[in-house]
Amino acid sequence: MKHRIVVLGAGYAGTHVAGNLARRLSPVDIEITVVNVEPDFVERLRLHQLATGQKIAAPKLADVFGGTGIRLRLARVSAVDPERQVVAVADADAGGEIGYDTLVYALGSHGNDCGVPGVAEYAFDIAARPSALRLRERLDSLGRRSECGRVLVVGDGLTGIETATEIAESRPGLSVALVARGELGARLSAGARSHLRQACDRLGITVLEYTSVEAVEATRVLCADGTVLASDATVWTAGFAVSPIAAASGLEVTGNGQIVVDRTMRSVSHPNVYAAGDSAYAIGDNGQPLPMSCASAGYTGMQAIEAIVGRLTGHKIANTKLGYPGNHISLGRRDGILQMVDDEAQAKPRYVGGRKAARVKAGILKTSLWAVSHPTFGLPKRRHRLAAVPDASRRTDGRVVA
Repeated sequence: MKHRIVVLGAGYAGTHVAGNLARRLSPVDIEITVVNVEPDFVERLRLHQLATGQKIAAPKLADVFGGTGIRLRLARVSAVDPERQVVAVADADAGGEIGYDTLVYALGSHGNDCGVPGVAEYAFDIAARPSALRLRERLDSLGRRSECGRVLVVGDGLTGIETATEIAESRPGLSVALVARGELGARLSAGARSHLRQACDRLGITVLEYTSVEAVEATRVLCADGTVLASDATVWTAGFAVSPIAAASGLEVTGNGQIVVDRTMRSVSHPNVYAAGDSAYAIGDNGQPLPMSCASAGYTGMQAIEAIVGRLTGHKIANTKLGYPGNHISLGRRDGILQMVDDEAQAKPRYVGGRKAARVKAGILKTSLWAVSHPTFGLPKRRHRLAAVPDASRRTDGRVVA
């Protein structure tokens, strides 16, 4: 029987891991199944552009994995049972279970309402393609009104900044305000913060600093200090959360549900489960947890690949880099900020801003999409056979797996 590798999620991390494993491991010994709810690859880093009406690429996963031997199962993951080594799924037709010998958990994250009343009912987010399209419909309807529509973006992290500036640039007829819990761009260098403020001024964005939102209603937002902000479309970008599936499965997780992994992205509680991307609680080379980001998805994915290939083939496992170089922030299509950080994840004094930063950001997005669309490009053509040395895990049929 072949060794069954199941990858949950086909975002940046899951797609990268699946494609690399397919190229590096012999199909004589393994079969790889990717489970994803969407038939297309979602370019999540550009969903704020999709929300404003711009067209972004959406490669078909069937085409992405074409010729790799990877099986694509379009279904929603409903549960993981690490003791029986099965994944429960539900699709349009029915559902069922998928057995695995090695599991890669890369389900990513979704918008976090932070327990604020009214967010789920009334706010929009751009954490997923359907919600971004729903926001686009709302912005379209506001644009057709005779009076100026009011858009309120809550959250001053990178997503909030990119969303507010994109809407303001793409929809100049709308009034855009950005609500920041603290100082706008607090984690940026002084120069980058100044650049960000100038961009907001240029785009006509009203910035409300040191403002905490306590409730969201259909046409207004209530703040902790008693302020009431009128809003025709409230966009919630105040944080991200992971799926509760890992916690419910019995895997060891953190308080927020991320899977606790060792240096090789292997679950500390279940040795045949690996995590990559936002689902993983991984400690970087600087001793601090890697943040939820596309960069972290790449680093954790590469380490998971090396660990799985090494353990299954009996080769030495290489430690790949686990770092976080910095932030690349778009401020509309013609402006941006590149902020590098030091080993302590603190902003370095120098930054790059303006059109150059925007071009670099666009190049990063283009390269990331190309890499996802060509998951096996540039990898060695030799495919390794599995070793006969047994691992610590056993299949439910009793056979020891390598």
